Amino acid sequence: MNYVKAAISGILLLTIIIALNLKLGPLPPVGKFVDPDGGFWANAETTSPGSGELNLPGLEGDVTVYFDERRVPHIFAENDHDLYMAQGYVVARDRLFQMEMQTYDAAGRLAEIIGPALLERDQQTRRWGMPYGAEKAMEEIRKDPEMYAVISAYAKGVNAYINQLSPADYPLEYKVLDIAPEEWKPIKTTLLLKNMTRTLAAGNAEEATSNSIAFFGSDFIEKYFETKPELNDPIIPPSRTWDFEADLPEAPDSLYVSASAEELPAFEMPEGIGSNNWVVDGSKTASGYPILANDPHLHLTLPSIWYEVQLHAPGVNAYGVSLQGVPSVIIGFNEEVAWGVTNVSADVLDWYEVKFKDDTKQEYRHGGQWKPTTTRIEEIKVRGGATVLDSVVYTHHGPVTEVSSSTGDEKDPVYHALRWIAHDGSNELKTFYGLNRARSYDNYVDALKHYIAPAQNFVFASNEGDIALWVNGLFPKKWKYQGRTVSDGTDPKYDWKGWIPRDHVPHIKNPERGFVSSANQESAAPDYPYYLDDDFAPFERGRRINDLLREMENITTADIQKMQMDDYSYYAATLLPGLLEWIQKEELSEAEKEVLNVVQNWNYHMKADQLAPSVFRNWASNFYRSVFEDEFERTEARLRWPPRDRFVEVITEESEMSFVDNVNTAETESRRHLATTSFKETLQEMTDAYGSFGDDWKWGIVINNDIDHLARIPGFGRQDLYSSGNYDAVNATRGKNGPSWRMVVELGPEVKGYGVYPGGASGNPGSPNYDSMVDAWRTGELFELNFYRQAPDTFLYKMKLQPSDSE
Repeated sequence: MNYVKAAISGILLLTIIIALNLKLGPLPPVGKFVDPDGGFWANAETTSPGSGELNLPGLEGDVTVYFDERRVPHIFAENDHDLYMAQGYVVARDRLFQMEMQTYDAAGRLAEIIGPALLERDQQTRRWGMPYGAEKAMEEIRKDPEMYAVISAYAKGVNAYINQLSPADYPLEYKVLDIAPEEWKPIKTTLLLKNMTRTLAAGNAEEATSNSIAFFGSDFIEKYFETKPELNDPIIPPSRTWDFEADLPEAPDSLYVSASAEELPAFEMPEGIGSNNWVVDGSKTASGYPILANDPHLHLTLPSIWYEVQLHAPGVNAYGVSLQGVPSVIIGFNEEVAWGVTNVSADVLDWYEVKFKDDTKQEYRHGGQWKPTTTRIEEIKVRGGATVLDSVVYTHHGPVTEVSSSTGDEKDPVYHALRWIAHDGSNELKTFYGLNRARSYDNYVDALKHYIAPAQNFVFASNEGDIALWVNGLFPKKWKYQGRTVSDGTDPKYDWKGWIPRDHVPHIKNPERGFVSSANQESAAPDYPYYLDDDFAPFERGRRINDLLREMENITTADIQKMQMDDYSYYAATLLPGLLEWIQKEELSEAEKEVLNVVQNWNYHMKADQLAPSVFRNWASNFYRSVFEDEFERTEARLRWPPRDRFVEVITEESEMSFVDNVNTAETESRRHLATTSFKETLQEMTDAYGSFGDDWKWGIVINNDIDHLARIPGFGRQDLYSSGNYDAVNATRGKNGPSWRMVVELGPEVKGYGVYPGGASGNPGSPNYDSMVDAWRTGELFELNFYRQAPDTFLYKMKLQPSDSE
């Protein structure tokens, strides 16, 4: 009997051992994960690693990396090769999973490590030509020996770190997903750069605009999108004159009407993909030197999208933030200049309706001829499933996507080709390499010439006193509103006809007003002769920044830091007076009047500890929806919703605005009716969500600020951050979006920098440096940046990297 019990026990033990080492669905093998030597326990960090020496195969000389009290690495090298190899090594040590995850996404390979759930995203990534664009960029970089050497040295550093790892050393997320790191190839850097183009320059409204013209008429587009609000304050001020004649392409006689638009795949850019930057010259500062500020607004994750670093070698001493996987500093400063970026809302993505000769798709019609296509076979590996082979057809415009006709019950196939700036060969790395070494305005301009996409507003300041802003990128020359709707792929008049000449791109140097700024609003005044787009950010942030800067004098870095946290809502200031005028107070209960009284006494600042911002934002949203929803719901087609700043202007000026009346009712609704019913609806919704009117309605709670883990692994993010601000305020924080890096730099004999991002140096959730700066970021605290001119005497710890005999 004892033998039987022993045998049964042995079988059970063996079963448990096997089960613990099998991957069960999305879960890792439990045994491996909880192994005290090699599982997640091995990733816990309690102290700094301490100083040490490390032999690194491939180094040409010694490198010393000094880590300060926030564990920011300061890399001191003897040459460029070692500088960027060390940067690759250090960034991989802190952020390897993040680097790889982003490249898997950009390459359309997420299903390979996650499974079938992400196959559709991978297919869209491939069909949009993301890997193709990265390959074209790599071709350009190979033509530049200097940049190819930089990107190769960086890759060598990443691989040096990977090669040191045993499975027990893998970052925690690898253990959760039960995967291993792979070799880092230089093309992964171009994939990351192209991924930024997808994030910042892939928005398109062709389908929605085409549908809106068909549904509402061209007057709707003219009224809400072509006409700009009076408070619009463009990036390049109207005082700037243009001393050139634009060579514009010829437009077709009539606008093409697409057979299908509503099924066109769209990349939706959530509100929050924007940024602020500005520079004031020495005439407005207490020090007499320029001060530059930048806070790019992006989707927030842990680890942060940015990695703070100093790079020091002969000819370069730069400090700022880099993108994981990309050598150099992207936003930052050196001993002579500083620079920052915001996104330009240029239309650099167009869809073309394609006519194939037959079902083989080997030829397509263009310019009265049948022209050959090419086919790219995309092999998509799927974890736990069969490999998918996807044939993507290319015309001269770009990759083709199949959609369907919107007419009739039997939907005929319709094909759209994508012309996108991300498909063009580019070498943006050379721009940042140049900026890191820039000493003057001329160096800055020379560096920007190499930048293609995503287009950015590059602000600049120098110790020489110059300030400047270039709306920078490669912009196609278009006839007015070209590409706003789906284009005729058979007609060459719809093709891009070259590029806006470099000297014609909007820019300004040392303006009389003493400052430059941008917040994703209109790039230039209406007299600028080239068409860039009709869809820019609302005027609110840009106008507020300019209002403040016009009035400020004797400015200090403390003033600028305070300004970055400004939470004034222009949206509230322009819409709320009308809502308060229109609401029918006699129809409100006493409890509703109590809430309204709080809103009436509000000063339009989106403060965390106030109740009124929560009520206003939900009321404004419900009011806007009640105006348009009945018309927009009459069709399943995707339509273009009016921008909120123009909407406020129209509904304030037009007491009988046509959209106010609900087409589904017999009554004729008015602004008064909608203001009242939407207010009541708002209070009921908030009561259901937050309870009775009181502290739980404070904006810091309702704002719902979350910073999720990059891979959305539960428990690895920071939730419910009690914050002020909103996406229409300078402090554009709301939901999962917000300022991803706040930086203030004061030029002068001793350049001083201040900065913070919502995260920490480490990408390891088990490290105290994983989210160590989140609370400082939430409250607006910026850290003084330790910008060393020479090797520091004091530091938290250092790491000495030295050549190894073996490679």
